[in-house]
Amino acid sequence: MNLKSLASEISKVYMQNPKVEAVLLGGSVARNWNDDYSDIELFVFWRESPTEQDRKLSIHTVNGKIIDFHPYEEEEWSETYITQEVKLEISNFLTQTIYKIINDVIVKYETDLDKQCLVASVNDGISLGGEEMISQLKEKVKVYPKELSKAMIRNNIYLGNRWSNREALLAREDWLMLYMVIVSAHSNIMGILFGLNRLYVHHPAYKWQNHSLEKMTIVPKNISSRLNSILLEHPKKAVIELENIIQEIYQLIQSEYPTMDLYKVMDQTLFLRPKQN
Repeated sequence: MNLKSLASEISKVYMQNPKVEAVLLGGSVARNWNDDYSDIELFVFWRESPTEQDRKLSIHTVNGKIIDFHPYEEEEWSETYITQEVKLEISNFLTQTIYKIINDVIVKYETDLDKQCLVASVNDGISLGGEEMISQLKEKVKVYPKELSKAMIRNNIYLGNRWSNREALLAREDWLMLYMVIVSAHSNIMGILFGLNRLYVHHPAYKWQNHSLEKMTIVPKNISSRLNSILLEHPKKAVIELENIIQEIYQLIQSEYPTMDLYKVMDQTLFLRPKQN
């Protein structure tokens, strides 16, 4: 099944509604990362609020079987359905909402991952309708702001108080909490690297990690294989590798932003919960 071709066919159905201003293909299909498990992600931009009938008409037209159908929440209407044995995830937004979210990220330097993921979809997505509007949106997001890069680093650089408990958790074999700490630190590393490389985060859980790291140039050596090993090796090795990666990332930050003060956070990261004699 050619998912791009199917997405193009379905987008034409949405564009028949005069309320629809543009349709954008996002996700792994737009980025050419799709595999046998991939679905189609469409972003439908509306001039005015769609009714339930507006949304369901397109689904019925393509003989879709509805899985989820959500009301307006957090500035979005969303639905999921299957047609031709392919799952489609539809995100409906008012055009004015898209411009507002882009402004929040590009002008206000907000690091909210949900907003940033939408900006990433605009930046990486493929126009399937409303070319003029999509071109305008892409123009607004094509330059990743330096201040957003710094904000992403600052928001992710502190690993939290639990990180200082890592040796105690290892000694106790308290694996559940330790893995929570490891995953949290791993996520922070990804957040820093996205900011450092001035790439918009495209998924709040950093999905498609290997593909994302391949696009980055400011990274520790062999970062992809090293991060992959963290959840596959023994936790003791994982913690040591994380400590090494974090120190290397601090050096990269200092090289890229020499005036950024990292000394306090570096001390906090190196701190370990005291062991009683």
